Amino acid sequence: MADAEAICEAVSRPNMRFVPIKNLEQQAVLSLHRVRQSFVKARTAQANQIRGLLGEFGRVIPQGIGYIKTQVPELIEDASHELPGPFRLLVQRLLDHLKELDRQVSELEGQIQSWHRNDTASCKLAQIPGIGPITASALAASIGDAKNFKSGRQVAAWLGLVPKQHSSGGKQNLLGISKRGDSYLRSLLIHGARSVIYYASKKPQLHPWINGVVNRRNNNVAAVALANKNARIVWALLAHDRQYEVNYSSLRAAA
Repeated sequence: MADAEAICEAVSRPNMRFVPIKNLEQQAVLSLHRVRQSFVKARTAQANQIRGLLGEFGRVIPQGIGYIKTQVPELIEDASHELPGPFRLLVQRLLDHLKELDRQVSELEGQIQSWHRNDTASCKLAQIPGIGPITASALAASIGDAKNFKSGRQVAAWLGLVPKQHSSGGKQNLLGISKRGDSYLRSLLIHGARSVIYYASKKPQLHPWINGVVNRRNNNVAAVALANKNARIVWALLAHDRQYEVNYSSLRAAA
């Protein structure tokens, strides 16, 4: 009874903010993302199981699903290896299951990319370095109306990409990122930032800011910093209906 009374009191306050209800289209594409993520986890687990079973027989396969697809079929067909016949059939069964999971992931990615191409906001976000069709579609469907957030920092905080505070008595103490909010979106942004850092190391003149962060700190800190920056850019593009411009800060300073 006390909880119900507190809820009624809270919703009657004028400054109360509510989570916007997603439409059917947004729910559908987010469902595709959730199912794809579960298939990706199952595919990784299946590959690790195949590698582990072969390791018990002294056959070491390098990490990576690509090595499973190329080396394992040759291994079970090679008669020179002392592998029992039933075990070879078992590994072949696991390989067929792995191929089926890979096919399911590819089909779901195709459906997500089809939705992405038909959505204006998602195409707009995909122009940001480190954000591809998968990340852009997930962000566009999850954020919805970006004007529900007051600033880009609120979006970054909503995704758990801001420092966790442990401040007291006027003394500010910042810890690691809070990791609050949607872990799936956060991981997509951070993995996308890692790809930008990799290419920035090949062409330093194109990404001076991120290379400066890498030189001062390390790759992990730089990846989170770039993910935070991209989250703020996402809010700016959606809230103000803008297109991404590479040298936007320089152009604004010149104006």
